[in-house]
Amino acid sequence: MAVSIELTKEYGYVVLVLVAYVFLNLWMGFQVGKARRKYKVFYPTMYAIESENKDAKLFNCVQRGHQNSLEWMPVFFVILLLGGLQHPTIAAGLGGIYIVARFFYFKGYATGVPDNRLKIGGSTTWRCLG
Repeated sequence: MAVSIELTKEYGYVVLVLVAYVFLNLWMGFQVGKARRKYKVFYPTMYAIESENKDAKLFNCVQRGHQNSLEWMPVFFVILLLGGLQHPTIAAGLGGIYIVARFFYFKGYATGVPDNRLKIGGSTTWRCLG
């Protein structure tokens, strides 16, 4: 039994959002690399240990912000791609909002104060973002 799926031209927006999320994660990865050099946490160490590194919390917050984004990426991609089949503009719009929220989540987390990951411009965001 063959199934065919016809994609509308609006599905291109869904693909653009997916690519934007990939670039956001690449940027986050570069931020982790910069933090590794700054706080002297070298590979293959995933997380710094406070007894060995006075800046462990600062590095770990940057690393954790990126790691959390990677953990949720498959879920986001599945929801985006499948939802976009039926409602491409809505899926792309909500996906764009999610990407902006993820950016602020990372920036807040990277301050070294984990509670800042839940704030955008001083206001608390949804707790379900991760």
